[in-house]
Amino acid sequence: MIVCHCRGLSDRKIREVIRRGAHSPREVAIACHAGRSCGGCIPAVRELIKSETTACATACTDLPVAAAS
Repeated sequence: MIVCHCRGLSDRKIREVIRRGAHSPREVAIACHAGRSCGGCIPAVRELIKSETTACATACTDLPVAAAS
């Protein structure tokens, strides 16, 4: 789905940027320019950040922890 109509950016592209380390709308804008023109997509970008960081936190807690030696 297209999230940023000004730049033609999809949710997949924005999710990729978030997975690579962008954790705020400003960082997403720097990385892929979503939200830099009209700003209408910023609420959707915030939701994607929330969704991706929650998904990562859930996935990361499911990983086994290695015992210290």
